[in-house]
Amino acid sequence: MPDLLADLAAIVGAGHVLTLPQDTAPYTLDYRRRYQGQPLAVVLPGSTAEVAALLRLCQHQQVAVVPQGGNTSTCGAATPDNTGRQLVIAMQRMNRLRAIDTANNSITVEAGMTLAVLQQLAVEAGRLFPLSLASEGSCQIGGNLSTNAGGLAVLRYGTMRELALGLEVVLPDGRVLHQLSGLRKDTSGLDVKQLFIGAEGQLGLITAATLKLFPLPGAHATAWLGVDSSQAAINLLSALRQAFGDRLTTFEIMSQPCQQLLEKYHPGQLPFIQPWAVLAELSDSGDSHQLQQLLVDWLATQNLPDGVLAHSEADRQQLWQLREAMSETQKRDGPSIKHDIGLPSSAIPAFLEQCATALSRAFPTVRIIAFGHAGDGNLHYNISYTRPDNAHLFEDEDSVNAIVYDLVYRHQGTLAAEHGIGQLKGHWLQRYQDPTALQLMRGIKQLLDPLGLMNPGKWLSPP
Repeated sequence: MPDLLADLAAIVGAGHVLTLPQDTAPYTLDYRRRYQGQPLAVVLPGSTAEVAALLRLCQHQQVAVVPQGGNTSTCGAATPDNTGRQLVIAMQRMNRLRAIDTANNSITVEAGMTLAVLQQLAVEAGRLFPLSLASEGSCQIGGNLSTNAGGLAVLRYGTMRELALGLEVVLPDGRVLHQLSGLRKDTSGLDVKQLFIGAEGQLGLITAATLKLFPLPGAHATAWLGVDSSQAAINLLSALRQAFGDRLTTFEIMSQPCQQLLEKYHPGQLPFIQPWAVLAELSDSGDSHQLQQLLVDWLATQNLPDGVLAHSEADRQQLWQLREAMSETQKRDGPSIKHDIGLPSSAIPAFLEQCATALSRAFPTVRIIAFGHAGDGNLHYNISYTRPDNAHLFEDEDSVNAIVYDLVYRHQGTLAAEHGIGQLKGHWLQRYQDPTALQLMRGIKQLLDPLGLMNPGKWLSPP
């Protein structure tokens, strides 16, 4: 151990090797406080060369590595185990801007840059980086790529997979994959960078990325709308797409129980309570007033029960704060069994009806909080009060998950739309993932990481 710590210090400097519990504590507990580990040490590299040297050393010494970005994983994907033999490599020192090319609408940054800093750099260049997450002040670009993060604007701009043009990745044996290309078209063989997007640090360690930028929208039209049912919400989504095309940037839904929780903890801020609420936003170049008038004129033809339009940027931010407060509000109200599911948007109403029926049959006092990115089919579907006092909730977790996931896959959905798998959902992935696909994934893992040293214990590890 002393020799290994000395070797680590020789690579990154003694001040960047953390071993004392008070220093390593921020890196050992996951975001939802469900998993806590005990690392051998936490190492903070400052360059790709240092990451490569660290992975060569770990390969030689057969030391397991847990890559960690902003430590905002909700599935324990970046948390070490309790053996004291895993090395956490935390990336916050690698946070530099490497290049920005406004003519090519691309930016190259290191993996430890936070999403909020990247967004601001884009704005300063008169461009937009569209990924937007509640954790954007602390989550890092490497983690966003490793989980194929989605967020609030996937409907128009896609996930991180669609936003990534090139990657720099250190492989488990220390070799560096240099593919920081800004090309939109490249048919020169397989697109190997795709292997590392969504792999949660199990195939290699992303150190930098070249990402797409877009023109900065000058106009927004934002509305909070009431509808009578989830089917009416999906019908409204289709109608908005038909009317406004790719100017429809965001389409969020919130069930009545969500609205009631917001009213409980943020009284007087909701404009109304309806069976379902929709937050819809258009964005474009030009003038906001003109875009808002187009939306107002169109909404006047839709016979909706209720609705309000943001007439200023302050109004817009107030509506967004209601949506963004949902997760925090539910946390204040108590624990819940959380699901980050994805479905075809057209299947959402049937799923909601069937799953509510099945859960109520199994747990008569159940409360369902359903909200999320209906425009891209991603729902946050959270369950509490399986017992009247919400006690022993997590004793019912496996039974609840089986009901939810069975119906998700019956509707050709997925159990992980944007938060990843980590160590929380590995056994469920084994149950529901196509066996051939899972076999291929594990074959790639064996090829790149035959010693199983990259983020072991997560979903690509042997069952």
